[in-house]
Amino acid sequence: MSDCIFCKLASGEIPTDMVCENDLAAAFRDANPQAPVHVLIVPKAHHDNILDNVDAQTLAAMTELVGEVARREGIDKTGFRVIMNTGADAGQTVMHLHMHVLGGIEMGEGLL
Repeated sequence: MSDCIFCKLASGEIPTDMVCENDLAAAFRDANPQAPVHVLIVPKAHHDNILDNVDAQTLAAMTELVGEVARREGIDKTGFRVIMNTGADAGQTVMHLHMHVLGGIEMGEGLL
């Protein structure tokens, strides 16, 4: 999708603080972090959300990056949270499938 900010970030068209990537997905720091570690993982191909016919390979590539981000950011031993918002009522503000990896702070057992 030509006007999608996450497509442009994942492709390198817009510079970003890339943490890691693979053939199908990219992980970069959130511009408005909600925790000391806040990394977004997006597929390189545009999908509006998880309901948008996302193939298993893309989801596996995204999930693979969750572990890589956790290790690189040093939160693999202390714990982290992975969130995927789907739709406006859930707080999805960019309509491109993405996961939030949050860590570096004790989050407790609340909803978020």
